[in-house]
Amino acid sequence: MRKPVVGVIGNASRIENRFQVQMVGERNLRAVAEVSGGLPVMFAGSPDITDIAALLDAVDGIVLTGARANVHPTRFNVDPCEKHEPYDIHRDEVALALSVACVARGIPIFGICRGLQEMNVAFGGSLHPEIREIPGRMNHRMPRLENGEIHPDPTVVFADRHDVDLTPGGAFATILGCERIRVNSLHGQGILDPGKRVLIEGIAEDGTIEAIRIAEAPTFALGVQWHAEYDPQHNPINRKLFEAFGEALVERQRVNA
Repeated sequence: MRKPVVGVIGNASRIENRFQVQMVGERNLRAVAEVSGGLPVMFAGSPDITDIAALLDAVDGIVLTGARANVHPTRFNVDPCEKHEPYDIHRDEVALALSVACVARGIPIFGICRGLQEMNVAFGGSLHPEIREIPGRMNHRMPRLENGEIHPDPTVVFADRHDVDLTPGGAFATILGCERIRVNSLHGQGILDPGKRVLIEGIAEDGTIEAIRIAEAPTFALGVQWHAEYDPQHNPINRKLFEAFGEALVERQRVNA
């Protein structure tokens, strides 16, 4: 049997402030290849050059990665604000449509950070642009130095920072074999109201939604707010999630063989 092909969404970026490119973090590609056992293939987060139906005919699964850009507020009926930029409206269009299409077609989908947020919005949910501004919430953004620059040490940036309580008997508790985990935190935006089919399966100690499942999805359709692509070779929580995603890819291949 061939390796499962996994589409990994790209993000719009600009190199040297001149060249428009699509980019994806290598950690996402390595997690798919080295832990899920798939062949990662980046596709553009742009509806002009990404035909969703053709893409889903060619892949066995989809990963919606994290990204710097926020989901545009108009996607959940909120006015945009400059302080919450940048946005990536083209990725929004692709990712939201993909979230619904994958579930409808029984194609495994794994949403990470922004990917979780996209899945929630796709099913009618809303987001808060700055979780830390909600009373009682912690700062979920990545660690920075006193001068405001991002901390240069990735082991500090991606260090586990808070607990997440999982729904007993839920998909995450079953996959991970426990009901409490500790995860990293590198996000500003987060889920405010869950979508109609979005089941909350993980909540941080401050009440922030950290893990979701799409109800009645025929296969793996999970999202996490933390960066599960970080060091899944050695982090048992992240490894088990990518392994479970890989098992879903193989099962889809078996069923469609």
